[in-house]
Amino acid sequence: MNTTMKALVTSVALTVAGTASFAAECIAPANPGGGWDFTCRQIGKILYDIGQVDAPVQVTNMAGGGGGLAYSHVVNERADDNELIVAASSATTTRLAQNAFAGMTADQVRFVGAIGADPGVIVVAADSPFQSLNDMVDAIKADPGSVAFAGGSAAGGFDHLKVLQVLKKSGFDDITKIKYIGVDGGADAITQTVGGFTQGMTGDMSEVVGFIKSGEVRALAVLTEERVPGFDDIPTAMEQGIDVVAVNWRGLYVPKNISDEDFEAWGAKLKAVAESAEWQEAMAANGLAPFTKVGGDFQSWVDGVIADTVELSKEIGVIQ
Repeated sequence: MNTTMKALVTSVALTVAGTASFAAECIAPANPGGGWDFTCRQIGKILYDIGQVDAPVQVTNMAGGGGGLAYSHVVNERADDNELIVAASSATTTRLAQNAFAGMTADQVRFVGAIGADPGVIVVAADSPFQSLNDMVDAIKADPGSVAFAGGSAAGGFDHLKVLQVLKKSGFDDITKIKYIGVDGGADAITQTVGGFTQGMTGDMSEVVGFIKSGEVRALAVLTEERVPGFDDIPTAMEQGIDVVAVNWRGLYVPKNISDEDFEAWGAKLKAVAESAEWQEAMAANGLAPFTKVGGDFQSWVDGVIADTVELSKEIGVIQ
């Protein structure tokens, strides 16, 4: 770790040093507020409330490098700390796949689980001629330039990758022909689509709920394994014959060198949080859908997601 990064880590650590009554620590790789901070604070609180840990969980905010500072800290300084958990999401694995953490790789930690997700969606304007996801896919296959998508991430980001996954799974291989416009957030992407500048919007359910309820857009598909509670009229891509699950999951990773027993124990604790009434309330209040994968099953799933992301990113030239 370079001197500047060590200094940053030290300064962050000093801001949270204090009581010895904290048995476990959760690092949120961002400033207070936002998804990673929410993950640490909610999961940490519920772990204690339901008796999965004996003392309150200390939350450490460690912003920097889009999660890279915290990742480097864990890999280089805390690789065998069995009392450390770190908030993660789809952004974590996308950035690792695209080498955004300066040469660090996904196998330098262990991904312990996800217990909720902001579902990926593909929506169109209310007056769009597309009535199903397959209608849109067929139009792209016939004339790739006829359909453009707007999304809240940059080219090569998670919103862009959702569309590429859908087309790849539909048998369309020349994904460099897919037209995608990255704008500043989901609301701007919706505006582009409602205004007719793009024919579709790719984003997360939390970004489109208000627009769906107002009737400005229609969702062609939700990219989950099952329909989302409260939005039961929106079919999944899988129901439409397109085997894609793309969700902005909320979960944790742990240091690589902890024992298998400790890894499985964290998985069991996280599963207990997922099954708690407290977590169901937290998901409902924050627009998350159920998405529970823990332990070895989650690690295997993450490995597959990263491999797919690497392949897609190379095809569109984001990485070499």
